[in-house]
Amino acid sequence: MIICSKCSKENQDHYKFCLGCGAELPRGESAPVMPRRAAPSEPTSLGYAPTGQQALVADPFAAPTAPAPLPSGGTYGPPLTPATVAPLYGKIDAAAPAVVIRSPYGVVSNATTSPPTAPAGLSSREVSCPQCSHVNPIGVRFCMSCGFNLLSASQAPPPAAAPGTPGNAAATSGTTATLTALRADKTEAGSFSFSGNITVGRDTGSIFAGDSYLSPRHATFSFRNGKLRSKDENSLNGTFLKLRAEESIELRPGDVFRIGQEIIRFELLAPTPPSPDGVERLGSPAKGYIGRIALIIGRDVTGNAFPVPESGVHLGRERGDILFPEDGYVSGLHCRIRSEAGHITLTDLGSSNGTFLRITEERDIRAADEILMGQQIFRISF
Repeated sequence: MIICSKCSKENQDHYKFCLGCGAELPRGESAPVMPRRAAPSEPTSLGYAPTGQQALVADPFAAPTAPAPLPSGGTYGPPLTPATVAPLYGKIDAAAPAVVIRSPYGVVSNATTSPPTAPAGLSSREVSCPQCSHVNPIGVRFCMSCGFNLLSASQAPPPAAAPGTPGNAAATSGTTATLTALRADKTEAGSFSFSGNITVGRDTGSIFAGDSYLSPRHATFSFRNGKLRSKDENSLNGTFLKLRAEESIELRPGDVFRIGQEIIRFELLAPTPPSPDGVERLGSPAKGYIGRIALIIGRDVTGNAFPVPESGVHLGRERGDILFPEDGYVSGLHCRIRSEAGHITLTDLGSSNGTFLRITEERDIRAADEILMGQQIFRISF
């Protein structure tokens, strides 16, 4: 057994994340293995709860075990059996003592709700992680494989549409869009639907809760004149729009795009003006070049830079002018930068994993477009 250093929860030796708090478990010799003693005030049975206290059980239909005596001398309330739990689903008195029953399929509290049901293909004691598809036993709060909060999707309240603001048209009535999270093999990992204007991020919960690379408020989606628009909310890691194959998009000075695991910024090569006394500054001549691209290797830190000639450059893993041979997510020939009719354009050349341009201002989003936020790709439909 591995004891979590944050919450002291006991976990199996092969677990990567704590079942109690979701923290990453220590590995190797540093992992504590001594059993933890129950605190004097905590219940020692999941089937019973002390009178007047909140009952928190992992599986409401598990057979109750005999309760241990309370150190404080209190008494246990009635056992939580199917006969006593079932009526709670249909009618719960708001004035009754607080009773909360949690499971990965739903939450029963002092409010009318429906009994949780297991998804098709799983037993009543299993739940599939919406982020990595790992099958976990019922009662586990965090996925044993990736640490995703399994209760976040069922507990997160539905988002409310933001009202229209002065100078900003109100949301189109009855317009609904869906963000569908995609796995690496393009299968669907979950979806999130909204109407009107909505800001999504890690605080939204649902399919966004388990991605630590998402900002709490990451991006805003809004409908205007029947069109869906997206705007990054100054997130730390940015919001990226996937380019469609063979479609050119204008590349402006300072724009950032991503291919594979490479984050690249485009910069113009502007001539350096002379000093106030008229002395020309030293530097390599830039004749015949329209700009350069620089690799972003940290916050406000750039690495290698490559000039972009007027004839343009091709980027790829095996072919082209600028190669990234160690990045397996970059295609053999991935994308192209060149000057067209006085504009500098970026074009994806049918790459496997796509070319993503960072959104710096509000822009239109089309149906079937894909957005990269954090470490997840979302397909948009409306």
